[in-house]
Amino acid sequence: MSGAVDLRLAPAVLVAWAAAWAATGPAEPWTAAVLAAATVVACAAVLAVTARRTARRARPGARATRVVAAHVLLAAACAAAVVLSAHVQTAGRAPLARWAEQQPVAELTGRVASEAQPAAFGDGVRWTLAVERVTARGVTLAVRAPVEVTGPRPAPAYGERVAVRAQLDAADAGAAEAATARADRLARTVAPAPAVVTATTTMRTALLAATDGLSPQARGLVPGIAVGDTSRLPPDLDEAFRTTGLTHLTAVSGGHFAIVLALVTAVAGAARLPRAGRVVLVAAVAAAFVLLVRPEPSVQRAAAMCAVTLAGVALGRPAASVPSLATAATVLLLADPWLARTYGFVLSCAATAGLVLLAPPLVRRLAPWTGRPAAFALAVPLAAQAACGPVLVLLDPALATTSVLANVLAAPAVAPATLLGLAATVTAPWWPAAAGALGWLAGLATGWIAAVARWCAGLPGALLPWPGGVGGLLAMAAATVALGVLVLRRPPGEGWPVGWADRPRRVLRDAAAWSRAAGARRRAGLATRRDRTAAAGALVVVLLAVSGATTAAVRTVASGGVPPDWSLAACDVGQGDALVARSGPSSAVVVDVGPDGLAAARCLDALGVERVDLLVLSHFHADHVGGLPAVLAGREVAGALVSPRAEPAGQARRTLAALQAAGVAARVPAAGESGTAGEPGAAGSADRHVEWRVLGAGSAALGPAAAGSGGEEGDGANDASLAVALRVVAPGGAAEVVTLGDLEEAGQEALRSRLESAGQQGVAGGVLDGVDVVKVAHHGSASQSDGLAALLHPGVALVSSGADNTYGHPTERALGLFEGLGAAVVRTDRCGTAVLVLRAGGLALACR
Repeated sequence: MSGAVDLRLAPAVLVAWAAAWAATGPAEPWTAAVLAAATVVACAAVLAVTARRTARRARPGARATRVVAAHVLLAAACAAAVVLSAHVQTAGRAPLARWAEQQPVAELTGRVASEAQPAAFGDGVRWTLAVERVTARGVTLAVRAPVEVTGPRPAPAYGERVAVRAQLDAADAGAAEAATARADRLARTVAPAPAVVTATTTMRTALLAATDGLSPQARGLVPGIAVGDTSRLPPDLDEAFRTTGLTHLTAVSGGHFAIVLALVTAVAGAARLPRAGRVVLVAAVAAAFVLLVRPEPSVQRAAAMCAVTLAGVALGRPAASVPSLATAATVLLLADPWLARTYGFVLSCAATAGLVLLAPPLVRRLAPWTGRPAAFALAVPLAAQAACGPVLVLLDPALATTSVLANVLAAPAVAPATLLGLAATVTAPWWPAAAGALGWLAGLATGWIAAVARWCAGLPGALLPWPGGVGGLLAMAAATVALGVLVLRRPPGEGWPVGWADRPRRVLRDAAAWSRAAGARRRAGLATRRDRTAAAGALVVVLLAVSGATTAAVRTVASGGVPPDWSLAACDVGQGDALVARSGPSSAVVVDVGPDGLAAARCLDALGVERVDLLVLSHFHADHVGGLPAVLAGREVAGALVSPRAEPAGQARRTLAALQAAGVAARVPAAGESGTAGEPGAAGSADRHVEWRVLGAGSAALGPAAAGSGGEEGDGANDASLAVALRVVAPGGAAEVVTLGDLEEAGQEALRSRLESAGQQGVAGGVLDGVDVVKVAHHGSASQSDGLAALLHPGVALVSSGADNTYGHPTERALGLFEGLGAAVVRTDRCGTAVLVLRAGGLALACR
């Protein structure tokens, strides 16, 4: 059937994907049933279409039955192969995974399998090690397993064979890594990377050097768009990219392959190379490009699909996008079943499927109204957004309303930025001056992209809330399907009426006649065209006003959801801490400000906090102080209390410098120091204020049991955390809150001893043996003091941790400890921003 989409391999890849998901995840009792039902429905739909098309071309009955049976057998074979692959690889990972549960210190030897990324907190970095040998407790085992290593800078180079001494820990169920590891020293190089990998590393490093003197956006975006290196992307620009759905520009995948290979194909055609020569040239360039940008999951999908397409071209077969995608995805899932659970791979496949299946019919329906070029420019982001939307709400429960607009506006600059950036990359090692000039030209293109991202991110309603989790995914999928059916069920139209296109010329030609007719109508007392135009203009103004009011209302809802009488909030800032205690109508005491980015500032904006009466920075790790610049930029801060231990040194210097530049007085408090934030008795705030007391001022004040214990980071900063008691007073009552920063078990024990021996009293004057709320130490890590938890005996335990974080926070030990004391455990990774309200002497919770 001419023009039909070839879906014959779709059932096989869907079943293979479901099998990979089930084989690599936790053994939940409902998983198999849900996946089986989803697979049956999807395959039944595709098989029905296939059988119908087969029946049209041949005799119905026996042939259609044979085709359906062949599909079922192929799908079953793919599923069996994927499950077998997962079983074999799990067996190879099992020894390391079992050891990791005991958290030993081990020496890991293997190849560096990823570029380094900043750690979730601290000044360290994280990278993936493909472990080949592990030695622990005098025993050496040969294994084949990826491990995520977090350690100090600098990280080893990609492709090097290294040995690193680190403490193992278990990975999350279903994670691509078999374990996680924390290293307190640099990795030792055992063997260098292969020469071709070293060459690409040299290019990447030289590109960073060549673009170092450019504007901040160009320093971040030129390497990001060219080779996927986002290490220097400004935080505000990174947030704007996330808000507007432009992050795919710095996650190298199919779009970059298309640009590069289109250029190579054009050059090969101009050189009149034969088919074999063109295939070899494109394959060589594709392989070199993969090595340059690193084989991340989305890159693997694009490269595999390119390989399948090239194989078809070499055999003289026409290119077919859906079979190529299905074949590539199935082969990759067979090689690495954990890709089924990797967001980068899922989004890459979904976007490609959306472009292949949805973009052509959208172009056909838009072209009569916009022209084919504009229709294509609109259809591509619309199709990608429709396909990826349900998955994106799992990452961030929000709807990016300006994504299509941002992608359309940014599209003209993407190809120049990519090609100029790659030219600078190739040139940089041997001609830095030329690379700098090419990087500057690429920076002009990225400047347009950055301007589009910031402008679209600042539009009203650019990011609207959406339910998270599986419910949000299903709701987004249902809305997408309903809208798609509504649009695609109608045949393409004929476009604007011919008279409309001819209207400008006729307006000019008949201007005099209209004027005479208008005069006649006016004399006759009839409505003139000018009257009708004025009425239409008024109607447009009214519609715009209504639209503006609706947008304003939506923005209020989007930034709302906060009870107006809120008293305490644990902001959802990802893997970090930010606690807000209300001290007035628009003021608060803030304890920590989360990691780098705008999350903490946006939370304060949503809570209506315009003034910070007291800022407490428990210690200087980045997940507690990284968001300080955005918080300082948006409001007045009266004063700050900081940890006595200035570690990590670089982070401490930056934090104190930012406070000084903002005119905020910062000091190290003494244990027992107290005060009041807000103005009790003042007009408008008589019933709202916060009384505070420093329970422990870091390891120096906690005593020798905690000094230098340092925790996982080894710099002593965790046990130098300020521990503070807050008494939050509101019209509905008062609540006593204790914040513990990132105190480890030794620091918590020292604090417990101090409180007990000194008869430490809380802010309200009562002994600390029954506080209302405790901010659990160190994001709910396993390092918890049973004695301190029993002494505090909270009614509510707040745990601030990031969803799907790689540290295993919160741990079962921490959760079980506080649940065993009868506390209600509230987690930001599940609740979002947790808002507590004091009503009738009790606490009420709202999640947003």
